[in-house]
Amino acid sequence: MLTIDFDRLSLSPGSRVLDLGCGTGRHIRAVRLLPGVAAVAVDIEEREVAETAASLRSMDAGDPFPAAPGAGPWLALRGNGYHLPFRAGSFDCVVASEVLEHLHDDERALREITRVLKPGGHLAVSVPRWWPEAICWALSSQYHRTEGGHVRIYRRSALQRKLASHGYDVFARHFAHALHSPYWWLKCLVGLDNGDRRIVRWYHEILVWDLLRQPRITRWTERLLNPFIGKSVVLYATKAAE
Repeated sequence: MLTIDFDRLSLSPGSRVLDLGCGTGRHIRAVRLLPGVAAVAVDIEEREVAETAASLRSMDAGDPFPAAPGAGPWLALRGNGYHLPFRAGSFDCVVASEVLEHLHDDERALREITRVLKPGGHLAVSVPRWWPEAICWALSSQYHRTEGGHVRIYRRSALQRKLASHGYDVFARHFAHALHSPYWWLKCLVGLDNGDRRIVRWYHEILVWDLLRQPRITRWTERLLNPFIGKSVVLYATKAAE
């Protein structure tokens, strides 16, 4: 389930991509489908890094989804987004998908992202969209008070101004994952610990079916609904050239 559209990022053989807050590696796996593009995945959680590395090794082995012929090298490591272990200007592109809303000091993280990104490089950021997220907060205090949960809600315009203050020019934007918004509203309504409720379980089965099969009907439905109830807002920006 990709949130970032890599076709918007002008990646080519020799490009280096950092996936900051990679989780279990969904976006860095997509990078491995691009010939000649080096992929670096970083997360603060050891379990996530181990799972990402295992999935990338499986791609190298061709089981079940092979990396692209001539795919670039990859690295998965544990790291802190406030202190990245890379030199300034190390990357042509940084992806930070569903990360900033978890960080108490997002300004500090953006400064570090900007440091490791080359002048003229691209940054792709996604965060939960304001009003679908606000409904979750209203329905469940547990949703955002759990350890490692969301600490803020962004309005798109405010996030765009924040990026501009760090020297970025936003060149594209879109919404994503409309089908997931009702799922999270249901979970928050019945209680996050009540995932075995029939309606929540049924909806989850639909999402898994959609993820595995990607039928046209749900793909088109989501495209139509994304501008209205898309759960994530995605911004693509260019770092100012020096």
